[in-house]
Amino acid sequence: MRATLRWAHSDLRTHRGEALFMVLATAGVVASLLLATALFGYATNPWQRIFAQAHGAHVWIHTGRLADASKLGRLDGVASVAGPYPTESTTVTSRGVRASVELRGTLRPPSVGRPLLTTGHWLDPADPGGVVLESRLARALLAEPGDTLSVSGTARTLSVVGIADSAEPGYSPGEQPGLVWALPSAVRDPDGQVTGLRLSDPEDTDYAVQRAVTVLGAGAISEVSTWQQARAQAQGENRLLGQVLGLFGLGALVAAGCAVHGAIGTRIRGHLRDISVLKAIGFTPGQVVRVFLLQHVAYALLGAVAAAALTQGLGGRIPGRFGDAVGVWQGLPGHTVALITVPVGAVLFIAATTGLAAWRAGRVPPVPVPRPAAPVGGRLTGVARAALGLRLPPALVLGWHQAFTRRPRSLATVVRLALPLLLIVVAMSAWTTIDRFHSRPDEVGLAAALTVRPDAGLGDSAARSLLEGDPRVAAAYPGVEVAALVPGQTATIALRGLGTRQDPYPYALAEGRPARGPDEAVAGQGLLDLLDVRVGDWVRMTVGDQPQILHIVGRSIEPENAGRVISTSLDTLRENDPGLRATLYQLRLRPGADPHEVADALSRAAHGHLDVHPAVNPADGLSPLRGVVAGLIAILALIGIVELLTAIGGTVREGERDLLALKAIGLSPRQITGITVTATVCTALAAVCVGTALGLPLAHWLIDAQGRSSGIGAGLAQIPSPLLLVLFGAAAVLGAAALAALPASRAARRRLADTLSAVT
Repeated sequence: MRATLRWAHSDLRTHRGEALFMVLATAGVVASLLLATALFGYATNPWQRIFAQAHGAHVWIHTGRLADASKLGRLDGVASVAGPYPTESTTVTSRGVRASVELRGTLRPPSVGRPLLTTGHWLDPADPGGVVLESRLARALLAEPGDTLSVSGTARTLSVVGIADSAEPGYSPGEQPGLVWALPSAVRDPDGQVTGLRLSDPEDTDYAVQRAVTVLGAGAISEVSTWQQARAQAQGENRLLGQVLGLFGLGALVAAGCAVHGAIGTRIRGHLRDISVLKAIGFTPGQVVRVFLLQHVAYALLGAVAAAALTQGLGGRIPGRFGDAVGVWQGLPGHTVALITVPVGAVLFIAATTGLAAWRAGRVPPVPVPRPAAPVGGRLTGVARAALGLRLPPALVLGWHQAFTRRPRSLATVVRLALPLLLIVVAMSAWTTIDRFHSRPDEVGLAAALTVRPDAGLGDSAARSLLEGDPRVAAAYPGVEVAALVPGQTATIALRGLGTRQDPYPYALAEGRPARGPDEAVAGQGLLDLLDVRVGDWVRMTVGDQPQILHIVGRSIEPENAGRVISTSLDTLRENDPGLRATLYQLRLRPGADPHEVADALSRAAHGHLDVHPAVNPADGLSPLRGVVAGLIAILALIGIVELLTAIGGTVREGERDLLALKAIGLSPRQITGITVTATVCTALAAVCVGTALGLPLAHWLIDAQGRSSGIGAGLAQIPSPLLLVLFGAAAVLGAAALAALPASRAARRRLADTLSAVT
């Protein structure tokens, strides 16, 4: 044991840099995996907790005011019912912020879908104007108990008495109205009713919706929302962040394992004589393997324990979403198991890769095998001899020759170094794609910067004149958006009519062509997946009791409503309903115009008759991803440095036998140093080329796959600019040269006696 420890201590003193980088890289990998686990728990648990405590409904069905919704409680598979409750769609204002809401009349907290009060108290019959706001709506309105809400278009006011969490889909500007619980007397002009169904088997949701449509009729149902949709909305960007962290964490773990494997293999080749001596004095093959195994497992264990301790102790103090995620995750039942399992799994993986490489050390014979007399670089190739004949610098020619002579070993080194570089290219592509949402929103389905909804007190012509009168507005596209039932009547989609055939809305198309003719439409990826259709198919949907048949001629990038959107022109919808009037306008602004300033100016000019809000950019919720990408790039850079140090060490040791010959032919120490630096640069350049060539299509595929799974659709990926890729490659190559310069210079200036001892 003493000899083992002395060997490990000696090796640590010789390779301090590699040991430090290995510990830091392992800590970064484990921390990434732990944060990914925390984000997954944070994304799922809050909604699951609210749904369980609220005894949430699996289906919410919005029907007309005259529909006999009491029949829904008698459907097969329905365990309990909430409602029906009268509803009124309106707009409220608080502190200058407007929001579309659904007033829901109820006297007592329902047993199904019960709101969970977080602040204030429940409705009191003694206060007929009191309301309880859903928490996301309250945050958007900056409202607290005691505040007063103004109902747009009327002189009515509502008093906030409480704020509650709900398991239903939360408020989203322009997509989902906010939920306001009020006394039935406060719902003065009900335009519908809503019923919640809690099912015996949650997996029978689609069947329950079909039965509801059969019993009430398609024309009676205006909208359907399910628990799966609410859960997906609640998970939102948190789940995406967790997926990104987990994917890159696993990739970095594989890269770290490969780096350890290469480091041990190179070290074994450099210490064959020492290993033979160890066996000659009595070390068994198992003991030799344990020397390498225990040493590198100790590095991995140190990094994993440090990452777990830092995540547990300081993770909750990280500002923003990550700190919240860690705080919630630490209170979950499986927290302790994950905190142990993830580091242990990472250490075991590194131990497995270490064991595979260390096994070779156990096979080294106890009697040293004489090294071949031929130079380690092998005979010069014809290309190398021709290059020397052209009087090219010998350092460049011999360095290139040394880097690529042993093809299997050189190829393995290039592959191990290319892996972290490949992941860095993927991370850079993710960063560039996020920037695309902000710099070129029109290319990702966000051509309009503002959505405007005029109230009944403002006519179409007056609203359009007001909007187009602002010089900062480039175009105002009239439109409507209604909920439609899909074929099979199991879900609700958004049917949108925007623009006219003379002035079409500029949809961002990823496939097909724009909708120009009658009954033509473009659809989001989420709708195509939901209906299992493709571009070129005809689809039939139901709006109220009227069918609408459209021909899908293109696939648009749809960041809203999980891509479950089908869009056509307003003229097409008016063919079925000539009296249809525009209920909203999408505004495209001139370059340089600030959406918030334009929104404020339009609201003031309309004297409260316009509900104006900026378009929701999905990238706004992914701002923490920038920090994630930067941290992952740093971790992968550490792994790349470990691999570079290994390659440099192997090149220096294998070049020791050539040192005497190189000096004998008249090469100076600077030229000999240049050989090692050139060999390292050639290896790094090859790895950069391989990593970039494979990383760009991989990044494109991963980003498009994520876009398809989220419903937005493929076509989002944006690769880094050529200039950025060139700078990345130059940084990698110059960094490799800088790392190789010092050890190569030291080796070139070694005494002849030391060199003779190394080659004998």
